[in-house]
Amino acid sequence: MQGKHSRRFFLSAAGAAAAAAGRTPALPVRQFGKTGEKLPVLAIGCGNRLWAAYRTKDRGLEALELALDSGIRYFDTAQAYGDGTSESWVGEATWRRRDEVFLATKTQARTYDEVLARAEASLERLRTDRLDVLHIHSLRYADDLERIEKGRAIEALQRLREEKAVRYIGITSHADPGTLATALSRHDLDCTQMALNAGLQGRSPDGAGYWKRGGVSDIFGDPLPPRPFPGESFEDIALPVAVEKGLGIVGMKVTAQEGLLGTGPDKASAASLFRYVLSLPVSVVTVGMPQLGMIRENAALAGSFEPMAAEEMRNLSNRLAGAHKMALDRHFCDGHVDA
Repeated sequence: MQGKHSRRFFLSAAGAAAAAAGRTPALPVRQFGKTGEKLPVLAIGCGNRLWAAYRTKDRGLEALELALDSGIRYFDTAQAYGDGTSESWVGEATWRRRDEVFLATKTQARTYDEVLARAEASLERLRTDRLDVLHIHSLRYADDLERIEKGRAIEALQRLREEKAVRYIGITSHADPGTLATALSRHDLDCTQMALNAGLQGRSPDGAGYWKRGGVSDIFGDPLPPRPFPGESFEDIALPVAVEKGLGIVGMKVTAQEGLLGTGPDKASAASLFRYVLSLPVSVVTVGMPQLGMIRENAALAGSFEPMAAEEMRNLSNRLAGAHKMALDRHFCDGHVDA
């Protein structure tokens, strides 16, 4: 994969010094696309791995404060997470330390007026007068992009950016790489968030981009239904577009919500999964951390990051994709709802 994307890694001098001294290193810092922002590479995902996992507000606030104290600055929430619960917890945890936090939220609105109204509600819940990022949440297939465009939702984001209620605007997807690539190509955006992990990258076993009903040897058989598309990945299709446009790129689903973690032949360590995605030209990776220990461990992993060699990336991807890609595609394309 070397040479496939333009890669530049921005490691903090503080992190290198801490590692040399035997302490937990500071988080590496990278450019957030062409925005001029430099952000620590690890973000905390505040979906159901926050509000549902920690259950009570006090425990959720404890997790968010630990994330801040661990050097995490990018807080990734959404209007749909717990029907506003996540934004409210994030707002309460961060308003006193607003200058330390890069607040990103997402809207499921698909029309101009609805985007504006929901953005106002987000500002209130997050206790701030500005959002650092507002994304269109969970772009799916071409019909969804058509709804967004006809509804002028992206125009509403652009208005919010012009009025400085939002600093940067983007769009997220874990469903269809091709539709996200189209959206990024067409529109004036600053950033994007997409599903990137080693298990999603591998190719289909027949080499043709899909499985046949009769298996690999069924050369002339009927193909499986066209969705999801097991031979495609965000890494191959949407990521290059984002790189070419100089967008801030946020990787998500790094561990497939812990589904790839383990010690068996079809599993991998958190360290390997982090190294894989951080070796791509991403700005930030966002990870749900449903236990306090995971916040500490993930911060340490990010702090000690070293790029993964291209051959090691291929081997890891081939091993995990062979066991998981079809199931992951089906899950994230058709059955998964960020909440």
